[in-house]
Amino acid sequence: MASRAATGLFDAGLIADRWIADYRAHVPASDVLCAASDAAWPCLFEELAGLSGESLELARERAQRNAEDIGTGFRIAGEGEERPWPLSPVPLLIEQGEWRGIADGIAQRAELMEALLRDLYGDARLVTDGDVPAALVTGSPFFLRPLERLIPPGGYHLQFVAADLCRGPSGEWRVLADHLRAPAGAGYALENRLAMARTLDGLQARLNIERHAPFFVAFREGLAERCRRAEPRMALLTPGRLNPSYAEQAHLARYLGFLLVEGADLAVLDDRLYVRTIAGLKRVDALWDRLDPRLLDPLALDSHSTIGVPGVIDAMAEGNVVIANAPGVGLLEAPAFAAFLPRLSELLLGEPLKLPNIATWWCGQDLERDYVAANLDSLLIAPAFGSPPLGLPDGRAALGSTITGDARAALLEDMARRPQDYVGQEVVRLSTMPVVADDTIAPRPFTLRVFAARGSDGQWIVLPGGFARIGEHPDVRAAVMGEGIWSADVCIHGPDPVAPVSLLPSGDSTQLRRNPGTLPSRVADNLFWLGRYLERGEALLSVLRVLLGNSISADTGAALAGDTVRRLVSLVVASGAAAEPRALKRAELTHLARTALEGEDGAYSVRAINAQARLIGEVSRERLSADMIRLLDAPFPERGSLLDKAGSLQRRYSALAGLAGEHMARTDAWRFHDIGRRVERAAAAIRFLRLFGGAEATGDDLSTLLDLADSQISYRQRYLTGIARVPVLDLVALDPGNPRAVAFQAAAISGHLNKLPVLSDDGLAEPQQEQARELAALMVTARATRIDDPMLCDLENRLGHLSDAIARRYFLQGAEPLRAAGLVLA
Repeated sequence: MASRAATGLFDAGLIADRWIADYRAHVPASDVLCAASDAAWPCLFEELAGLSGESLELARERAQRNAEDIGTGFRIAGEGEERPWPLSPVPLLIEQGEWRGIADGIAQRAELMEALLRDLYGDARLVTDGDVPAALVTGSPFFLRPLERLIPPGGYHLQFVAADLCRGPSGEWRVLADHLRAPAGAGYALENRLAMARTLDGLQARLNIERHAPFFVAFREGLAERCRRAEPRMALLTPGRLNPSYAEQAHLARYLGFLLVEGADLAVLDDRLYVRTIAGLKRVDALWDRLDPRLLDPLALDSHSTIGVPGVIDAMAEGNVVIANAPGVGLLEAPAFAAFLPRLSELLLGEPLKLPNIATWWCGQDLERDYVAANLDSLLIAPAFGSPPLGLPDGRAALGSTITGDARAALLEDMARRPQDYVGQEVVRLSTMPVVADDTIAPRPFTLRVFAARGSDGQWIVLPGGFARIGEHPDVRAAVMGEGIWSADVCIHGPDPVAPVSLLPSGDSTQLRRNPGTLPSRVADNLFWLGRYLERGEALLSVLRVLLGNSISADTGAALAGDTVRRLVSLVVASGAAAEPRALKRAELTHLARTALEGEDGAYSVRAINAQARLIGEVSRERLSADMIRLLDAPFPERGSLLDKAGSLQRRYSALAGLAGEHMARTDAWRFHDIGRRVERAAAAIRFLRLFGGAEATGDDLSTLLDLADSQISYRQRYLTGIARVPVLDLVALDPGNPRAVAFQAAAISGHLNKLPVLSDDGLAEPQQEQARELAALMVTARATRIDDPMLCDLENRLGHLSDAIARRYFLQGAEPLRAAGLVLA
């Protein structure tokens, strides 16, 4: 371990020593810092002092800011908005030797779970021999009978597991809960490490902290090893953006190189699983399932599921898709099973549990039920299988001593009637760790979530670390702590330097590829509409800015003619952003503009359009940069005049367009985003031309048209004799060099569609390509002197038909036939 530097850190060292001395003077010896005798914690606090001097609050703010910059977030069930992930600047430090004992215990536990699942879904000898009560299996809502006798591909039920651990006051580690169905949190552990590496960049080398990348490499390789194809396509199946850990899922998919898919993206054909992409159906060989397994396949499991994949269990049974973890493994998550694990470990593995459970009594047995009833005040009472029994109406575990009066009577009555629904558990007291609270170091109780994955050789590898949950209050009882309010990185340190490891293989060992990979149809759809919404919001904003008097033209901007104002108002009303005003007086126009800009009723104001774009951004995290997500998530401006707010929004739209234009790789994903922009921009330009470019157009009309098309400067640089109708129409409609002209959009759309994949090898254009080429050809051959309303109306119709053709060809269309003509299967 690196020693304290001789120079530059002397003051930081003194500050760290003072912090630690003050902390130890007021905290019990059971705290992890107080119990440590090595130099790791002094090194950590020295780094913190070097970062923020005397102010711990600055360190906390920097760690939180780094977490937010990475894009870490989570959602409370039932809430619509994501919350920032709460990260403590003080990581939990665990010495390598102590961690080795934890890792061995987790690997042993995973092996025990695998052996149990193999038996309970196989011959069920444990039930037949009386080692496991039948009611513990068949009475569990997580036992999936259709999975009996089904051997998963590769022979393993488990590929990825997690467990919550607690450290007792004497330093021993025990298991609070197992997570097997859809273990969450590995992405948060990864994001915590990234944020802490930015915050305390010198700590890695000083403490020789073990890295996370080898674990994720092993998981990916282990999953690939179970697949039948040499180069498998793997996907992470998410319930969608409203899932509490959706942000984590998107981060993991991006980091591992998995497709992030929803149930509607997938289809089963001939017992093989496919993802619907813009190039047809593409084979999926492995699925990391983050759905409730009961909802995974409405044909085999819950028929009411609308988010699963019909037939995927059949594909799994045929060995054509690996599902991690196999459906049905949640059977062992039930707290009731914890009561039997110590004896089952001796029976199946021939050795005791290396990491013991917290003591548990399942009330489905007479002696255990009587014990729990007699010792109610000293135990924690919890649902045996997760589902809330009548005696615990909110479904959460509760300290028996806090259940009094009628609630206690109802609990005892239901325990007598349905004892199998309850367990009693010992009340666990937790160790504490230091956190930053009110600019000082304070002790708080914590739990630790640890992760294990099966490698390519079938052996278990444990992530060196995980993440810690930290309680809000000093009460060290686990039941009182609940889920915690902070998280902390967990650093495993030792005496030997750690070699830098990346998830990415070396360039010399990897076949070069410039094809960015598979683009699911849903993702293409989302990016297309993200482009359309951003352009739609910007177009409406430009109308409002002109209406409010923000014209470049000094001689017409402040006093537009009544007919021109009326046409601007009609644009706003036709968009659905505001109702028709009673008059064109200043007050009514201001109210119209305010409603169209920031109205919250309806779906067509600038605020509402931005909200739609934000929702799409939430489900496209794996495809968009953190800066773009941050701009989409930015709050709507609330200060200043209407023009100030409009200016702020215009700058935001410009920044988003710049990020898309300069930072998105020129992949098919970018093409769909840009096509959406071009379609919407062309549609807006045609609307503007029809209203302000007619044969009777006035100077105000033409100047307004140039404003709306953002072409004032281009026109005035080109024509010095003033505004004339034909030159304006040529610039806004037909000029191929004007990025706001209709012709420019038509050419760009046709160019994009020509580069997208086709479903046949005959070389003939598909319908959407034909329509785009026809539209582009019309714009090339048109003359400004011939532009009239029938022509513009025809262009508008053609553009609408083209948009529909793009949707029919590339996007999901409900229950579309899987065997469409020319469908590509790969």
